[in-house]
Amino acid sequence: MARPFRAAVARVRRPHHSRTTTTVSTLATAPHPYRRVFGLLAVVVLGAWLGLLIVGSVRTPVGPVDTTMTLRPSLSGGTKINVSPLGALELDSHVAPVRLDVDVDQLDPERSQALVKHPERLSGLQDEVTDDVAAGTRELAVRSCVAVVSGATALGLAVYRRPRRALAAGGLALALLAASGVSAYATWNPKSVLEPKFSGLLSSAPSVVGDARSIVTEFDVYQQELARLVTNVTKLYDATSTLPVYQPDPATIRVLHVSDIHLNPAAWHIIGSLVEQYEIDVIIDSGDTMDHGTAAENGFLDPARELGAPYVWVRGNHDSRITQAYLEKLENVHVLDEGSAVDVAGLRVAGTGDPQFTPDRTRPTGGRAAEELAGMRLASALRDQRRAGTPVDIAVAHDPNAARQTDGTVPLVLAGHVHHRVNELLPLGTRLKVEGSTGGGGLRAVQNEKPEKVRASVLYLDRATRHLQAWDEITLGGLGLTTAEVGRHLPEENLAPGPPSPSASTTSP
Repeated sequence: MARPFRAAVARVRRPHHSRTTTTVSTLATAPHPYRRVFGLLAVVVLGAWLGLLIVGSVRTPVGPVDTTMTLRPSLSGGTKINVSPLGALELDSHVAPVRLDVDVDQLDPERSQALVKHPERLSGLQDEVTDDVAAGTRELAVRSCVAVVSGATALGLAVYRRPRRALAAGGLALALLAASGVSAYATWNPKSVLEPKFSGLLSSAPSVVGDARSIVTEFDVYQQELARLVTNVTKLYDATSTLPVYQPDPATIRVLHVSDIHLNPAAWHIIGSLVEQYEIDVIIDSGDTMDHGTAAENGFLDPARELGAPYVWVRGNHDSRITQAYLEKLENVHVLDEGSAVDVAGLRVAGTGDPQFTPDRTRPTGGRAAEELAGMRLASALRDQRRAGTPVDIAVAHDPNAARQTDGTVPLVLAGHVHHRVNELLPLGTRLKVEGSTGGGGLRAVQNEKPEKVRASVLYLDRATRHLQAWDEITLGGLGLTTAEVGRHLPEENLAPGPPSPSASTTSP
């Protein structure tokens, strides 16, 4: 009896042991929930991107131009308008994981000829372009939804081979696209059209967005300005290499701010070109024109008197008293030091030279304290000018530490020295603008791994108030490079919402 009983017990235990082993084995091979989620997200993102890449673009006419609108995955969002072969414009229009690309493909011959034969249609072209952009955007939104859902569903079916999982991937892709749309809407920045970044040949045509002061921030006016931009593409194609230059307001004083040329002869050609292109009224150089400040270098300064505009200069720490004395003898050059002032091009400009001469850093220096003391003396001179009834519009110093001491005594102070741009509104209301190196760091820049970029800025000041209204930052590729960018900027106070300009119609979006 004992043996049959043990056999029966063994038979009962064996199935129980087998089920336990099977359960443990299944648990050991089951994927971790987090892996499943990340895997599904990877399938959704990749499928949506492939869908957008394959079918997520729309070809649509915008006025006389044929365009292609596309949504692309992006870490920073924004809008990019490609005007091949002239270059591109980039707008910080929104923050979302998708970017809007608008490719201007070609002019339509029939529509262009119709405009030539019937010029009266130009008056209604802006409204037509606005309607075309709105229609194309709606079509792009619908097609993008179809593209991301189809792409994610197809890839989900290929990976999981289960219709339910594939449909879940498609639904999640649609949800992500909707969330991206909500993010873009919530962060929509109509002011971005005021500060576009130009690249390629378009960098020589910042007028494509019109007068900065006439552009206001409502969405409907933004649409009109975008329409105006696309309309002007016709002119850009017709002009080919002879691109239109910026047409400033007649009441605008144009100042070219340069700095830290450091004995680079190419800088004179660049400055001359900018003076001609932007119709510059006065050039302000915030110092370090030389490298060692020796008398042997003085001949380098001769082009300053033939640039086509008055040249205002202050001494940098690489410029010697010998340098300053030579410049004082040149026609069309105004040297400022110890708070002295000059009236030029409708502006009153005062400045001071750098108190230190340190071309090779072998001499002991007074450091920041010396710079701040020089700035205090400049601020004292500015206050004296104000009390005398001749207030200064722009102050100039080489070192930003000196320039900061003028806060509250002048609306705008310019500096250089640090080889990169700084734009800062100081606590007492003075705006500090520090320019980069217009000489690309000079000849010693060849010692660096990458060539330093060439930088200059065009400042637009109202002729009546002599206050800064806008500025263009020009950035050129360094030694051996041919890139060019122009960025349009406005002071914070000019970005406040206001009524549309009288010249702009106010149609609803």
